Amino acid sequence: MKRDKNKRLIWVFSLSFCLFFLSCSVFKTTYKVTKGTVKLTYQVTKGVGKVVYKVGKFTFTVVKAPLSWPLTHSEIESIDSLTPKEAIRQGRVKTSPYVVNGKRYVPMSFKQAKRYRKKGIASWYGYETFRQKGGHMTANGEAFDPNGLNAAHKHLPLPIFVRVTNLENHRSIIVRVNDRGPFVKGRIIDLSAGAARKLGFYKKGTAKVLVETIQI
Repeated sequence: MKRDKNKRLIWVFSLSFCLFFLSCSVFKTTYKVTKGTVKLTYQVTKGVGKVVYKVGKFTFTVVKAPLSWPLTHSEIESIDSLTPKEAIRQGRVKTSPYVVNGKRYVPMSFKQAKRYRKKGIASWYGYETFRQKGGHMTANGEAFDPNGLNAAHKHLPLPIFVRVTNLENHRSIIVRVNDRGPFVKGRIIDLSAGAARKLGFYKKGTAKVLVETIQI
């Protein structure tokens, strides 16, 4: 009887450990920046209806948006020759061509994106989400968080993490690119209001930045 009890205890402990391991996975990796290679910990925790990513000291909570929510960029006409919502429903967004105001955009592949490093003007978007009821959906189907660390890019695959450095004050953060834009000439990235605050240009509206992908 005692031996059977011990076996049951070992089985329960093993099952609990396996469930914990499956729900929380930790990966150690590196990403390259201008002055060398920096080590970081990449952690993913899956819960009911959401996934939490921890990249270095930055935390990203990803929630799938209901298909009934409007897109943050309603000017997106089609994705992969489908309506935006249908493309999102089918999961055909990551590197799919899309059309905005009659212009076709072709995103780069993940392999091409690994070496992406560019300077330019950043702006922030999402002000309308503060004034309207309900939520908004990003171009890859995630719930848009105006106070989070999110971003929109015309050509990077979705989703992808990038480091953004404000070249005017040297502040630097990591953001999750999960949307398309900005569709304004002369701007390379649109950040959420929360990211703009972190980088110190929320009130100014724009800033000169360096955008570089990180490998995770």
